[in-house]
Parts: sequence; structure tokens; C-alpha cells
Amino acid sequence: SGLPTSTVTVTPASPVFTGETVKLKCEINSDYSNWRYEWYKDSVILQTSERYTVNRDTLTIRGATESDQGQYWCKGQRDGRPNSSTSSSAVSLSVKDLKSKPELTPDPAGAALTGNTVTLTCRMDPSTGNWDSYWYKHTLNPETEKKKTNSYSLKIDSVSDGGQYWCRAGRGKPVYYTQYSDALWVNVTVSPKAVLTVRPDERVFRGETVTLRCDIKWGGDTEWTYRWEIEGTNNQYKNTVSRTSTQELSISSVDLSHSGKYTCTGQIHTQSSQRSDAVTLTVSAEAQASVRVSPQPWLTEGESVTLICEVSGSSKGWTFSWFRDHDHLSDSSRGAGGSYTLSPAALQHTGVYTCRAERGRPAYYTHNSSSQTLWITGVSASVSLVINPSRSQHFSSDSLSLSCEDQSNSTGWTVRRYTDKDTQTCAKRTGSGCVMDSLSTSDTGVYWCESESGEKRHPRNITIHDGEVILESSVDPVIEGETLTLHCLHRSTNSPILSADFYKDGSLIQNQTTGEMNITTVSKSHEGFYYCKTERGQSLHSWISVRVRVQVRFLSSKSSVFFWPLLRIC
Repeated sequence: SGLPTSTVTVTPASPVFTGETVKLKCEINSDYSNWRYEWYKDSVILQTSERYTVNRDTLTIRGATESDQGQYWCKGQRDGRPNSSTSSSAVSLSVKDLKSKPELTPDPAGAALTGNTVTLTCRMDPSTGNWDSYWYKHTLNPETEKKKTNSYSLKIDSVSDGGQYWCRAGRGKPVYYTQYSDALWVNVTVSPKAVLTVRPDERVFRGETVTLRCDIKWGGDTEWTYRWEIEGTNNQYKNTVSRTSTQELSISSVDLSHSGKYTCTGQIHTQSSQRSDAVTLTVSAEAQASVRVSPQPWLTEGESVTLICEVSGSSKGWTFSWFRDHDHLSDSSRGAGGSYTLSPAALQHTGVYTCRAERGRPAYYTHNSSSQTLWITGVSASVSLVINPSRSQHFSSDSLSLSCEDQSNSTGWTVRRYTDKDTQTCAKRTGSGCVMDSLSTSDTGVYWCESESGEKRHPRNITIHDGEVILESSVDPVIEGETLTLHCLHRSTNSPILSADFYKDGSLIQNQTTGEMNITTVSKSHEGFYYCKTERGQSLHSWISVRVRVQVRFLSSKSSVFFWPLLRIC
């Protein structure tokens, strides 16, 4: 058989660069051992020297120079048969000066945002072979990191992760390094936080159109895209992710399944803003308007009353329409902000009021509210309702008498009342009056005098309390400029309690040790809901309204006649 064949391999692959360490390995295709290796360059056998060393089958050239260029081959020798191998084919070794250096580039280019990742790429000319990359950052203690790939993922957690970065390539043992790349500045900016807003409200109703908008406060003309995340209460929308190129996410005709937590982030290429705070969208069944009245639905002409329209569970973005006896009221100036005020109220304002709310485009309408009746009665100097005891609050189980007094001596006036149940004539009548022997809370209501023809006069609010404390105030009106006197009474004594706190509209106004509070020279600003509180309990609230003293001068007379319009405490 023929002689064993031999082959030479070179590491690194040619060309190599000045200063590199080159290793040539002679591989003999033989089952025999104990080979001695001979190395040749350009037909001259190589001898071991300071730069050329042979270790068994490997020739090492240290610090390669251009003089090391040439044709290299090897041959094996041994004692015994076969005593040699064939000469290997020659390999050409090329040695050059390395003039190129790595190019360092970032992705994405430009400013880096905190919370994102920047990929640095260290590129060598592909014709120079394969290299490992070594990475450097300019710090007080520069750190070096070796990576087999030519890319480096830089996690930007804070502004301090910015700065100057370099790379260089290296290969072999010992490592042969290229020159450093040019320095790359990584500029880090704090990532802006997305702000999520929702129209018309976070609490909406089935069938409304909802628009969510994602805003990024960021200078320049940067084009953002947007990412929406939804953590729904319905499995269909659980952890849904949506991408859109616009700032707004619109949901037409929402239903209960759209309820959930919504967040958004802005994106520039591969970088993201900080995620917005979550907005919880709550979708309820159809909206229902409701109406309430302040201070109360029974009043005398000339007084003021306000109807308030509200939508249960939602307060933003509504406009309101008002109806009296099913007719739309066009005087919208009275209905600003959901309130409809009649000041002064007139007899023709008596009627059944309802309201409706709307919002959004296209408009979404609530159901009409339940009805609220307003009763406005005329001022009569001749007919008055007399209440004994003369106060607006009474203890349950006490007795109360009411009568209609007519100074014009006309007859036919009857005490009537309206409670939460119905309208009725006083049950136990005594002429034009009635007696209530044992009061109960169901007797709370509005009482008035009514003629046979249906005229209503002098309405008064009477409240029955089953607690231990009531507020005593005159059942008749207080006129501007007069003195208002209030007492705090206890059930067991029916006399003032020595120490009492007096409140107006929920705020403490006086603390008295006599159980009595006086407001001298009453003005319009003293109108409001009053109550008292003691260690034995708290009274119910009474509304006290104030009206101006009216002066009428008869031009044909030298004297003046004064009229004091009726004023009620209810």
C-alpha cells in the first residue's frame, strides 16, 4: 500500500495580520503513532527558533511579520515501516497589516429611553475573518466584557447607563486585538409616561360611545404609535393587546363586556414610553335620571325653589332637558349644571316636572326621571294655618292641633295634608281645624288650608321625630331684619336643654349653655337647614328661608303701609 497522506491546517485562516500568533497543524492519516514532524517553508526545512516552535504536530509562529509569508507544508517521519508519510500539499500564508478597525453602531439610533434596550453592534470587515467582540464603557473602573457575537444588548434602567462606549475585536490565544472602534455616545433620556384619558367618563352606560386617548408629552415631531392593553372582566377581553397607529381607541355602543382596566404605551420604533396609569372603565345598564327638590316642593309664590337632575353613578359631561306636564321647557338658562331654579316662583309654575340627561356625539339619552310635583300657593293676608304648639318639629306620641283662620270671615277652608302616601283631609276634624292626638312619623308632611273651590293657602312643613331631641323654631316666617330664636328641646321635659350645639348646613355655628340660640338682624344669608345636637341626641333638619320686608307707599297718602310677606320654617 502507499505511504500515509498528510494535511496542513492554519489557524487563524489566511490572511493573518502582523503581530498575530499563527498555528499550523500537520495531520497524518494513519493508524501508526510515534511520528516526528518536519516543517518546510518555500522548500526550506524550518528549525526551531524564538518565533518558530514545534510541539508534536503543531508549528507556532509568534508575532507574524510579512517575512513569514510563503508556502508551508509538512511531512512525517518514524522508526519502522512505514518510515514516512507523503509530503502535504502546500498552504499559502499571507501576512498583512491590519488597517481597518471595528465600526460601532446603535439600534435604535438617537436618544435612548429609560426602560428600553439598545443593541450595540461591533462590525469588522468580513474579509478579515471571524472575530470575538470586546466591549468597553468609560467609567472610573472600565469593565470589559467578551461576547462571541458582534452585538451587545444594553438595558437602559437609568440615565447613568448612558455614556461613551467602545468595542474592539480579538481572536486567538493569546488574544490578538484590533484597534478600538470610534467612541459611541449613548444619550439616555427619561422615558415619558403615557397619560390615558377617557371620554365621556370612566363610568358609562350600555350603548354609549367611549373614546380613550393616549397622550405622550414629548418635544419634537416624533411620530408615536400606540399599544393598548386591556384587562377585562369578561373572558373574551382578558389581557387583550391592541395596536393602533392613532392616539384614540374608540368603542361604539359599549356593553358590559367592555368593562375592565385599560392602559396604553407609546412606541418609537423599538422603544416604548412608560405605561400609563390604569383607567378602570365601568359599563352599567341603561342610565336613569332622577330629580330632587331643594329645599322642598311646597312653597308660597315669591319664594325660590331649585330642582336638581342627577344621573345615578355618573356626573361628568351631561347636559339636561326639563319638562313640565310633559312639555319641554325651553328656558335652558334656568337649567345650567343640572339645576333648574325658579326665583321667584309663581302660581303658574305649579306642575309635574321631569328631566332627562344627554351627553356624547352621537348623543346618548338617559331614561326620563320619575316625576316631581311642585306646589306653589298664593299669598293671602286673610287666611293662615295656625299650628299649636307653634313649631315645625314635634315629638312622636305628642298631640297637635291645626286650624284655618280667616280674617275676612269667609267660610269653607279645610286643613289638608300631603304625606309620602297621599293627599288627604285631616282625619279628626273640628270645624275648620283638626286634632291629632298621638303623632307618628307617618304624619310628617306638608299641611295647608284649602277652600271649597280648590284654592291652596299657607303651606307649612311639619316633621314628626321619634328621637329624643327636636329643634324648636317658630312655624311662622322670619322677616329680614328681625331676630331668629332657636331652642333645643328634650322629649322628657319639653324644655330647652342647657348645653346644645347648633348647626347650619352641616357646619357648627354656635355652642350654647342655655339651650337657646339667637340670630339678631336676620338677612338672606341666614337661609339654610338648621339642626341641634346634644349628648342626648340630634334633632332633624328644618329649612329656614328669609324674605325681604316689603314697603308699599300710597302716593295719595302721607302715610306708609308695610306688608310682611309670609315666610316659612319647614
